[in-house]
Amino acid sequence: MKPTSYTLDATFAALADPTRRAILARLATGEASVAELAEPFDMTQPAISKHLKVLERAVLISRGREAQRRPRRLEPRPLAEATDWIERYRKIWEGNFKRLDAVLRELKHKQKKTIDALLDEVKPKPNKKRRTR
Repeated sequence: MKPTSYTLDATFAALADPTRRAILARLATGEASVAELAEPFDMTQPAISKHLKVLERAVLISRGREAQRRPRRLEPRPLAEATDWIERYRKIWEGNFKRLDAVLRELKHKQKKTIDALLDEVKPKPNKKRRTR
C-alpha cells in the first residue's frame, strides 16, 4: 500500500522530536508501559502521554491490553513506508551526483588539455645546432 501524504506527514512530524525518537528506540527492544517509557525522562507522566498520543496518531505505536496494563508496542509499517519514500529520493540524488561527477571529470580533463596546450605554446623551443661537415 502506498503511503498517503498525511501518513508521511504524521510520521515525519512524530519523528521530529528527540523524546519521541527515544521512545521508539526503547519500544524497538519490546513493549513497555507508560511508566516504563517515562523512566529515563525528566518529565511528567502526562507529558510522556502527550508524546505517546502523537506517536499513536501517526500509527507508529499501538496500545495493547493486559488486564489493567496498557503496554505500547512499536508498529513498524509507517517507518518502513517513510524509509521507502526516503530511499526513492536517495536513489534520485545518487544518480544526480554520479552525473555531476562525470561532468566534473570531463571539465577537469578539458582543463588539463587546455593547460597542457598553453604550456606547450610558451615552452622555449630547443635550439637545434646544425652539423657542418
